[in-house]
Amino acid sequence: MNTLLKPLQIRETLLQKRVRTFTTHDFENIFHVSPTRAKYFLETQVDEGLLSRLKKGMYALKTDLPSGEEIANNLYRPSYISFEYALAYWGILPEMPYAITSATTKPTREFIVNNVAFTYNTIKPEAYTGYELTRTNTRTSLKGNKTLLNNISDTGAFLMAEPEKALVDYLYFVTLGKKMENDRLYIEPGTLSRSKLMKYARLYNRKRLIDLVKGL
Repeated sequence: MNTLLKPLQIRETLLQKRVRTFTTHDFENIFHVSPTRAKYFLETQVDEGLLSRLKKGMYALKTDLPSGEEIANNLYRPSYISFEYALAYWGILPEMPYAITSATTKPTREFIVNNVAFTYNTIKPEAYTGYELTRTNTRTSLKGNKTLLNNISDTGAFLMAEPEKALVDYLYFVTLGKKMENDRLYIEPGTLSRSKLMKYARLYNRKRLIDLVKGL
């Protein structure tokens, strides 16, 4: 796009391409503009109200914001939603927490976007598993979805921990003293796989966690 960048055309193109979140570099590539023109347009349209700045160098259409779960996955990669938020998603906690909580192999971080907190807690790389691709309330197995996994920002999809993994991730931090155990946790009998719970607990190689999971 080598003519004047027009906001309505930009919005239409992003929607057609199903680009949910994008970086400055993504914008340059999609619209074939220089870094200078891209930076000027993005900064101007944040002020004008077309775009929302999610963090430095990352944007979304303010008129068509992706879900909080999608934003969580794209703000800080690699990450998947887990801990309290995932437990509430699966009905193990009765109320959604104020923050969207995620697991990552990168350093612990927190972002505030549109008055919503996005927190990321570091887990061991060998424990970075046990999540599934979710889109429009339809859970999809990771098998056969490598393309989607590599283009989450373009699909409206997000990664959510399985209930067993969300619980194990959470209890791991309880055993470290970094989270308080919530006495409102409720596990409906027969809903969780004990074999999965033990499999995920062993990934952390922490006896106290394994003992805690055995006692559930």
